[in-house]
Amino acid sequence: MTAAIDDRLWSAIGDPTRRRMLDLLLVDGGGTATSLSEHLPVTRQAVSKHLAVLDRAGLVRGTAAGREMRYRIDNAQFARAVSQLALVGTAWDGRLRRIKHIAEAIQSANNQIEKTTRD
Repeated sequence: MTAAIDDRLWSAIGDPTRRRMLDLLLVDGGGTATSLSEHLPVTRQAVSKHLAVLDRAGLVRGTAAGREMRYRIDNAQFARAVSQLALVGTAWDGRLRRIKHIAEAIQSANNQIEKTTRD
């Protein structure tokens, strides 16, 4: 894998509440801490803290909307996250294929040993 993985980005996405928030923002096109908290089992203050983490990672951008901030997905950074996930998935697919090949070789060798000892 040649591309650098952004740990801050993946740390932000690693939290289930933040992933749910991203889902809500993607579906609704944006939201405030108040509107998001209506769909989550956490307080508005907790949502604000989660949004700050997502903002620092560049996944969302906030703009003032009256007394609240309205958050939207940052499409470029989100696309970067998707691209990184695809790279990680491809790398793990290769690793799993190698593990499968090794396991099959071991099984084949064990079968040969069993056959030889029976004959």
